Amino acid sequence: MTVQILLLMDFKIDTKDTFTIITPLNEVIDAKMTGALGAKCEEMRQSGSNNFIIDLENCKTIDKTCVSELIALQGVSYDMDLSFVYTKANDEITKAIRDEDEDFIINLAPRMDEAIDIISMEILERDLFNEE
Repeated sequence: MTVQILLLMDFKIDTKDTFTIITPLNEVIDAKMTGALGAKCEEMRQSGSNNFIIDLENCKTIDKTCVSELIALQGVSYDMDLSFVYTKANDEITKAIRDEDEDFIINLAPRMDEAIDIISMEILERDLFNEE
């Protein structure tokens, strides 16, 4: 007899007019969490959400091998001309990203209001460039 255990990743979802805030409820950013986050973003895109803020306030630690996965998740949105910002990363997570020399690639805002500003500015830029 085989027993299969399905691990579900929990997220808090807050949908606004121009963006969706996804807050992982897990304390560790690992491959399972980033995979589930990618699936959740894709699910949300299918239902009409296009721009994402990932609120990392509950995340305490990160598997350093997952920094590239966070960047890849952001890249999927930018490849589709959409916005994607991480916010509220603690010092340990921010240091892990800096240690991998990825802090210039990843869109990381210290506070929620700054993340919202980034999303708003990127939407405005896309609108202006599409008018020309």
